[in-house]
Amino acid sequence: MSIAKNLEHINLQLQGTTARLIAVTKTKPIADLEEAYQANCKTFGENKVQEMVEKWEILPKDIEWHLIGHLQSNKVKYMASFVAMIHSVDSLKLLQEINKQATKNNRIIDCLLQIYIAQEETKFGLSQDEAKELLLSEEFKSMKNIKIVGLMGMATNTDDQAQIRLEFRSLKTFFNELKASIPESDNLQLKEISMGMSGDFLIAAEEGSTLVRVGSAIFGHR
Repeated sequence: MSIAKNLEHINLQLQGTTARLIAVTKTKPIADLEEAYQANCKTFGENKVQEMVEKWEILPKDIEWHLIGHLQSNKVKYMASFVAMIHSVDSLKLLQEINKQATKNNRIIDCLLQIYIAQEETKFGLSQDEAKELLLSEEFKSMKNIKIVGLMGMATNTDDQAQIRLEFRSLKTFFNELKASIPESDNLQLKEISMGMSGDFLIAAEEGSTLVRVGSAIFGHR
């Protein structure tokens, strides 16, 4: 199927859920992104800052760019002028750098805390206790140019759908706990849960995801 047909199919599957689609465009050529854009898909997710910047420079400026991969502090400055949301905040140090670069660009950047939910050693993320500690810290409360709008999680890379569902459910439960226990403020307004990729986005949508990150189901495998 064409990229446009794949997009149509996925959006049909997401109807009736709270989930919105982010097209994961990492490693994909500009022509593929243009084809998706022509099919009215204007929210793209990239893993690497350099690749995102290169594509941003070429493509229409009404595209919403999401950084979904692991982020190093020294790369934030290159995308701070345009990035719509950063999904992968996994430390206070990184958040401080995002706040600093957002301030320089006179912007408030939406961010998600990446929570470790998988039973794997390779995934990045904060534990639930670390996330709470961060949100309750004076350092976080003083930041004026970032806004934590939700949580992101990556399930274990397994065929066990019951395990994947449990991991997604644990993230939704934690999201609800945070909403109930920490008051909203200018820089904390929890509304997004970013979970679900090509293999498990329907489970994620059923478990309350608001943002699903889908690449190969749209663009095919490399």
